[in-house]
Amino acid sequence: MSDHYIGNSGSNIRSGYTTGSTAAAAAKAALIMLLEGGVINNVTIQTPKGHLFVAEVTDIHKDADARTVSCAVSKDLGDDSDVTDGLKIFATVSLVDDITGEETSDSLIIKGGEGIGTVTRNGLPIPAGSPAIYPISMEKIRKCLEEVLSHNMIIARQVVVVISAPDAADIADRIYDPRQGVEGGIEILGDPGIIEPLSDEMLLYGIRSEIGIRKAEGEKVLVLSPYGCGVKYIADKYGISGDLAVLCYSRVYQAVMYAMDAGFDKILVIGRMGKLAKVSDGVKNIHQGLGDRRMEIIAEITSLYMKKSTPLELLDYIRGSRDFDDTVRIITEAGLKRDVFAEMAVRIKLHMEDWTDGKVQVETILFNNDQSELMPSLGAKDMLVELAKERKN
Repeated sequence: MSDHYIGNSGSNIRSGYTTGSTAAAAAKAALIMLLEGGVINNVTIQTPKGHLFVAEVTDIHKDADARTVSCAVSKDLGDDSDVTDGLKIFATVSLVDDITGEETSDSLIIKGGEGIGTVTRNGLPIPAGSPAIYPISMEKIRKCLEEVLSHNMIIARQVVVVISAPDAADIADRIYDPRQGVEGGIEILGDPGIIEPLSDEMLLYGIRSEIGIRKAEGEKVLVLSPYGCGVKYIADKYGISGDLAVLCYSRVYQAVMYAMDAGFDKILVIGRMGKLAKVSDGVKNIHQGLGDRRMEIIAEITSLYMKKSTPLELLDYIRGSRDFDDTVRIITEAGLKRDVFAEMAVRIKLHMEDWTDGKVQVETILFNNDQSELMPSLGAKDMLVELAKERKN
């Protein structure tokens, strides 16, 4: 197995390879053995990002009568980790004389087999009902096969490839949400061919895919929430299905930009005040590990609405607090709840709209840990009405 590292010397992290690269390597190895005979234990491909992937080939099975070879390459996540690490991706390659009756006139046909998911919703780069092998993976598999055919001077491409992952069905339900539009197995992803541990790539891919699905299904208002509490809140409080909401986690900025790119011009952001407070200060990634000055932000906003009768110690109390419920309580007792959290909601709205250069209208609803609503921005209720109407139509 070839190794690729990221990071500086002394703290290097080994990258892994996507299911797309893994499938392409298996397909290339199977076709080599089918055309050239013998057995190979390793195969080399170039990933879309340009890195060489030297893969170990296992589980080789040859059927001379059927002119078929199958083999497997195990997914290698490098120093990253999830339940797909070590999963075997199989490629079964067959030579055929007649491919009439296939769904394509191309004589190089790539199919999904056992353990490969099925696309169930529009909005992904694959039509609903098709196997979840993404275009860049299809193209990489095709190029690997064409390379082998050319090397063997075979011009007429009469090859059928079935990509499968028999062990994937048992784990797919643990890693995929049906809202992402794929069920019954895994996705064969390709871009960029390697997996950089601790990167945001797969998280952002999931966010972008869900936003695309919502747009393809005709939603006019995109509902975003940093975490699942917002999904539950909109369902419990307003009776609007939580399935409409896209979870953006800490990647608020990227989600807003993906929504704009997808064609949305209205976004409703729903979340706990303690999660979204950073956005009111213009923070684009609200992950706690990137710094936490939420109490300072709340104190700064509170200072704008202090009355003559408000104890000066209030701001010090807020800055020293680590309990958002207690902070809301003390602000409420000071008679400042409406002003403070209306200001916060407006700031969140304006920062997000600024990110899109005013191309997207954003409204916000903030609630507390006890599920009590704080202050929505002025247009939030209108968006809720629009969402409710869409559900009835």
